[in-house]
Amino acid sequence: MKISLLEPIGISAKAVEELAAKLVEAGHEFEYFDTKTTDKEELYERSKDSDIVMIANNPYPAEVIERLDRLKMIAVAFTGVDHVGLSVCRDKNIMVCNAAGYSNQTVAELVLGMAVDAMRGVVNSDRLVREGKGSQGVGGREICGKTVGIIGLGRIGLMCAKLFQAFGAKVIAYNRSKNPEAESLGIEYRELDQVLSESDIVSLNLPLNDSTRGFLSKDKIALMKKDVVFINCARGPIVDNQALADALNEDKLGFACIDVFDMEPPLPADYPLLHAKNTLLTPHQAYISEEAMQRRAEIVFGNVYAYLKGEPVNVVK
Repeated sequence: MKISLLEPIGISAKAVEELAAKLVEAGHEFEYFDTKTTDKEELYERSKDSDIVMIANNPYPAEVIERLDRLKMIAVAFTGVDHVGLSVCRDKNIMVCNAAGYSNQTVAELVLGMAVDAMRGVVNSDRLVREGKGSQGVGGREICGKTVGIIGLGRIGLMCAKLFQAFGAKVIAYNRSKNPEAESLGIEYRELDQVLSESDIVSLNLPLNDSTRGFLSKDKIALMKKDVVFINCARGPIVDNQALADALNEDKLGFACIDVFDMEPPLPADYPLLHAKNTLLTPHQAYISEEAMQRRAEIVFGNVYAYLKGEPVNVVK
């Protein structure tokens, strides 16, 4: 079979070659593209002779997939698969496997880092020092003793909960189903409106799909406390980001830490959150660390090996 890695996955070319060696030794053809492209025709050209393609978080649209007659499997080096044309994959019986779990720790640590900055003003304090000023007017609040609301208690949400508990916070959560491990940790389940209204810190950890797009609407945002810290390291389109920016500018929310937007950065100059008060913005980096990139590469190649053995894992339903 021909297997093509269509874009870089955050590790060196040498590391890619080492992971691909078993495929080549087994008689498969392996091709690696070391640049990204969003051009649909170029994606088709890179994919047209492949039985298996490997991608990261670059869009892989239905218009490309429907033209690929040989394609049997897509190995996604990412947790979410909302950037893949899944409906066409179902129609053509193309298996899709993701790299679930590779970034749990990395994302959760950034969530905690953002919370610390929002509560203690670390970035702002750095600016004060550089401007020749002292500590007058700074200080902030502790995470210990606060109520943290986790919206979406999957693997990443649960890891966030554990880290917040280590800081001494009380954790409540909204999730469609209950997790025995979460209950054993003393995490209390609430309805969504309760989580939003009771929490001092809210961390959004839902996947993006048809049921979660626009999930946190203007009305839901209005339920949060005026001094709340809201953190989104999940997916941008889950939130009405215009409403979020308006709430911040109108002093109806305390602080927002946002790693994901309605589009991939760089953002246009008129994007609402760029001009909102009390924000910490990062360029969709929550999943990126040296350790996470290595883990996801190993998982995605492992998914290919498992598929070739007839024992597929991490299959997206």
